[in-house]
Amino acid sequence: MYKQEQIKPYDSEGSKREQVEQMFDNIAHSYDLLNHSLSFGIDKVWRKKAINFLLENRERTDNVLDIATGTGDFAILAQQKLHCQQIIGCDISRGMMAIGEEKVKKLHLDDKIKFQYEDCSKMSFADNSFDAVISAFALRNFQNLDECLREMHRVLNDGGHLSVVDLCTPVSFPMKQLFYVYKKVIMPTFGKLLSKDATAYSYLPETMDAVPQAEKMRDIISKAGFRNAKFKRLIFGMCILYTAEK
Repeated sequence: MYKQEQIKPYDSEGSKREQVEQMFDNIAHSYDLLNHSLSFGIDKVWRKKAINFLLENRERTDNVLDIATGTGDFAILAQQKLHCQQIIGCDISRGMMAIGEEKVKKLHLDDKIKFQYEDCSKMSFADNSFDAVISAFALRNFQNLDECLREMHRVLNDGGHLSVVDLCTPVSFPMKQLFYVYKKVIMPTFGKLLSKDATAYSYLPETMDAVPQAEKMRDIISKAGFRNAKFKRLIFGMCILYTAEK
């Protein structure tokens, strides 16, 4: 068991998966504002890096799966850049996906982007269903990281690509020191004020420290069956892009 799998959002009964679902339902109304504000908009750049990898390396991306899609920002960006036949955004938070559904309707993309309630550790999709699997800022929230990665591998077509971005702890001065203040003071304070959930934005930075990163995560992805697993630290070292092939 990895350290972040033992960290739950709330000090109450229930599995991590159940509590994560509850947490994201609780903060769905303010998630987009907080996500973009707390990252100073850089989260959009990080997602673009993940899509650019697919643009440069794909053989085809007709069908794409966005794991832990949340409010659908990554799925929307993928459709705008890749022009897929269909993207399925899956999540365990119906509250988050409800907001995503409204977004894609306003953008007239609801014929291309569909949302589906799925537990990543045991998805209902058939083997070899997707040309690419993408995900943003979700690895630390999985109750069983190994099972989820094996499922991503299972549903991916042979020759398909995985492209995942996740937050991490910077390792270089001065970002390492600045980030410590950011996660201990700024994120919990603003998260509590805007989301009305006092716990969520303390849980999230705690799991960022605990989740395997860089070489360790690359090796875990390889263990799940992927080939050519690689990682790249992105702007300011606060985010890592993980890529691999089936």
